[in-house]
Amino acid sequence: MLLSEMSKDERNLLLYIESVSVDYGGLVNSQRINDDDREILKRWDEQGFISYSRLTWDSVQSLHDKHNTNLVYLSEEAWKLAHEERRERNMRMRSKKPICDLVTTKTKNAQFVEAEAV
Repeated sequence: MLLSEMSKDERNLLLYIESVSVDYGGLVNSQRINDDDREILKRWDEQGFISYSRLTWDSVQSLHDKHNTNLVYLSEEAWKLAHEERRERNMRMRSKKPICDLVTTKTKNAQFVEAEAV
Protein backbone atom coordinates (compact mmCIF):
# COMPACT_ATOMS: atom_id res chain seq x y z
CA MET A 1 0.00 0.00 0.00
CA LEU A 2 1.22 3.49 -0.82
CA LEU A 3 0.35 6.62 1.12
CA SER A 4 -0.11 8.52 -2.15
CA GLU A 5 -2.90 6.10 -3.11
CA MET A 6 -4.82 6.61 0.13
CA SER A 7 -7.77 8.99 0.34
CA LYS A 8 -7.85 11.83 2.85
CA ASP A 9 -10.34 9.82 4.94
CA GLU A 10 -8.03 6.79 4.90
CA ARG A 11 -5.07 8.92 5.96
CA ASN A 12 -7.07 10.44 8.82
CA LEU A 13 -8.26 7.01 9.91
CA LEU A 14 -4.71 5.67 9.80
CA LEU A 15 -3.57 8.44 12.12
CA TYR A 16 -6.53 7.81 14.42
CA ILE A 17 -5.76 4.10 14.79
CA GLU A 18 -2.06 4.89 15.22
CA SER A 19 -3.00 7.27 18.04
CA VAL A 20 -5.28 4.79 19.80
CA SER A 21 -2.60 2.13 19.42
CA VAL A 22 -0.07 4.33 21.17
CA ASP A 23 -2.34 6.05 23.71
CA TYR A 24 -4.92 3.35 24.50
CA GLY A 25 -3.27 0.05 23.65
CA GLY A 26 -5.34 -0.27 20.48
CA LEU A 27 -8.81 0.20 22.02
CA VAL A 28 -11.10 1.84 19.46
CA ASN A 29 -13.96 3.98 20.77
CA SER A 30 -17.00 3.08 18.64
CA GLN A 31 -18.37 6.63 18.95
CA ARG A 32 -15.33 8.10 17.21
CA ILE A 33 -15.65 6.17 13.96
CA ASN A 34 -18.44 6.10 11.38
CA ASP A 35 -19.74 3.41 9.03
CA ASP A 36 -17.35 4.46 6.25
CA ASP A 37 -14.42 4.12 8.68
CA ARG A 38 -15.65 0.66 9.69
CA GLU A 39 -15.70 -0.41 6.03
CA ILE A 40 -12.13 0.81 5.56
CA LEU A 41 -11.03 -0.97 8.75
CA LYS A 42 -12.73 -4.17 7.59
CA ARG A 43 -10.99 -3.95 4.19
CA TRP A 44 -7.61 -3.24 5.79
CA ASP A 45 -8.12 -6.17 8.16
CA GLU A 46 -8.91 -8.50 5.24
CA GLN A 47 -5.76 -7.26 3.45
CA GLY A 48 -3.61 -7.89 6.54
CA PHE A 49 -2.69 -4.21 6.78
CA ILE A 50 -4.11 -4.16 10.31
CA SER A 51 -5.83 -6.54 12.70
CA TYR A 52 -9.25 -5.18 13.69
CA SER A 53 -11.76 -7.11 15.73
CA ARG A 54 -14.65 -6.68 18.16
CA LEU A 55 -14.05 -7.35 21.82
CA THR A 56 -16.07 -10.04 23.53
CA TRP A 57 -18.91 -8.96 25.82
CA ASP A 58 -16.92 -9.97 28.89
CA SER A 59 -13.93 -7.94 27.72
CA VAL A 60 -16.06 -4.84 27.11
CA GLN A 61 -17.62 -5.24 30.56
CA SER A 62 -14.17 -5.30 32.15
CA LEU A 63 -13.36 -1.85 30.73
CA HIS A 64 -14.20 1.50 32.31
CA ASP A 65 -15.32 3.00 28.96
CA LYS A 66 -17.94 0.68 27.45
CA HIS A 67 -17.65 2.51 24.10
CA ASN A 68 -14.28 0.81 23.53
CA THR A 69 -15.70 -2.13 21.64
CA ASN A 70 -12.91 -2.98 19.20
CA LEU A 71 -9.19 -3.61 19.26
CA VAL A 72 -6.77 -2.71 16.50
CA TYR A 73 -3.17 -3.76 15.88
CA LEU A 74 -1.08 -2.22 13.13
CA SER A 75 1.18 -4.20 10.82
CA GLU A 76 4.75 -3.06 10.32
CA GLU A 77 3.66 -1.53 7.01
CA ALA A 78 0.82 0.38 8.73
CA TRP A 79 3.24 1.74 11.36
CA LYS A 80 5.59 2.95 8.63
CA LEU A 81 2.81 4.64 6.65
CA ALA A 82 1.39 6.25 9.80
CA HIS A 83 4.80 7.72 10.58
CA GLU A 84 5.14 8.94 7.00
CA GLU A 85 1.68 10.55 7.13
CA ARG A 86 2.46 12.25 10.48
CA ARG A 87 5.55 13.82 8.91
CA GLU A 88 3.62 14.92 5.83
CA ARG A 89 0.77 16.34 7.92
CA ASN A 90 3.31 18.27 9.97
CA MET A 91 4.72 19.83 6.81
CA ARG A 92 1.23 20.69 5.52
CA MET A 93 0.30 22.32 8.82
CA ARG A 94 3.57 24.26 8.99
CA SER A 95 3.09 25.61 5.48
CA LYS A 96 -0.24 27.27 6.41
CA LYS A 97 -0.68 30.75 7.78
CA PRO A 98 -0.05 31.93 10.40
CA ILE A 99 2.39 29.15 11.26
CA CYS A 100 4.49 29.56 8.12
CA ASP A 101 5.10 33.23 8.97
CA LEU A 102 6.09 32.78 12.61
CA VAL A 103 9.63 33.64 13.66
CA THR A 104 11.33 32.31 16.76
CA THR A 105 14.35 33.72 18.53
CA LYS A 106 16.32 30.69 17.37
CA THR A 107 15.45 31.05 13.69
CA LYS A 108 15.81 34.84 13.77
CA ASN A 109 19.29 34.83 15.31
CA ALA A 110 20.82 31.78 13.64
CA GLN A 111 20.88 29.82 10.45
CA PHE A 112 18.66 26.99 11.67
CA VAL A 113 17.73 24.45 9.03
CA GLU A 114 15.18 21.77 9.83
CA ALA A 115 15.93 18.27 8.61
CA GLU A 116 14.03 17.39 5.45
CA ALA A 117 11.21 14.86 5.78
CA VAL A 118 12.36 11.47 4.63
